[in-house]
Amino acid sequence: MKITKLTTYIVPPRWLFLKIETDEGIVGWGEPVVEGRALTVEAAVHELADYLVGKDPFLIEDHWNVMYRGGFYRGGALHMSALAGIDQALWDIKGKALGQPIHQLLGGQCRDRIKVYSWIGGDRPSDVARNAKDVVARGFKAIKLNGCEELQIVDSNEKIDKAVSTIGTIRDAIGPHVGIGVDFHGRVHRPMAKVLAKELEQFKLMFIEEPVLSENREALKEIANHSSTPIALGERLYSRWDFKSVLADGYVDIIQPDLSHAGGITECRKIAAMAEAYDVALAPHCPLGPIALAACLQVDAVSYNAFIQEQSLGIHYNAANDILDYISNKEVFRYEDGFVSIPQGPGLGIDVDEAYVIERAREGHRWRNPIWRHEDGSVAEW
Repeated sequence: MKITKLTTYIVPPRWLFLKIETDEGIVGWGEPVVEGRALTVEAAVHELADYLVGKDPFLIEDHWNVMYRGGFYRGGALHMSALAGIDQALWDIKGKALGQPIHQLLGGQCRDRIKVYSWIGGDRPSDVARNAKDVVARGFKAIKLNGCEELQIVDSNEKIDKAVSTIGTIRDAIGPHVGIGVDFHGRVHRPMAKVLAKELEQFKLMFIEEPVLSENREALKEIANHSSTPIALGERLYSRWDFKSVLADGYVDIIQPDLSHAGGITECRKIAAMAEAYDVALAPHCPLGPIALAACLQVDAVSYNAFIQEQSLGIHYNAANDILDYISNKEVFRYEDGFVSIPQGPGLGIDVDEAYVIERAREGHRWRNPIWRHEDGSVAEW
């Protein structure tokens, strides 16, 4: 079997899909995207296609190494996201050719299903609490939300109090035993992060996410000393080498590699195994489309330390399209009792509706994240 063609589709709301074709008619799908940089990643995919066309798609490990090590400059969001989507599609091809789900080729599943959490949103605490109650009523056992608005490097206690009030309102609304993940989103700098983490500890959170930017992770030691809440981090790390120092430092309790950013199934499988050796949990990041989610579930299936999976159904970004729109076997992501089953179909286990993908690609998107500014006019972390 030989790879014959790579085709990309930029589709709403903010995704990029990849189709890899072979001379035997077997097609694989991947989702190589950086949110807000879809066009740039698309170009990187087509640069890597120069190497792939004509090659045997089964040689995934070798192709990964060539696509990573074959360029003098390597790593980072754009390169690793392009590589990730290609890797997903190659695994999809191999699974389909052999009539097996990818997790079977990775050693076989060690769980039948995995807990999922749902994003909630709203401007005022009452709105957020109502949204949280609705999500829990639908069966979810865990939720996540952005924990605060923009914060300057040193900001007022008023903003801290507002964030704490929001989380407190949610905890009161949904009771003591539903998991709450609070995403600081890298908006909080070291001086305020330890204050906010300490104030939120009373709510017994499932985790706090990105309490500081990954590049400021030396601050995690001090934050961990101010709070016993598990710390989660990793959506903006892109390889096992990026995660190496995070794991060695010992202050992160949950890692969140993104299967569309961190080198795909091949790399994230290795990152998960590294984390297991440090007794660190795995919760893959995935506010993206159905292909990315299917890839995450393949790794969740074979990773003992995986405990929960992010998914984007109904997330506030998905105004134009949602994850089920692009697949024909919509039952594959049926959520029940707060869990989703591990897909059992060949390859990724999803049937991409190619006709609909082509239709929506005619509209495409140029999604950009908002630019926020502080009261003094300086740019804020979004």
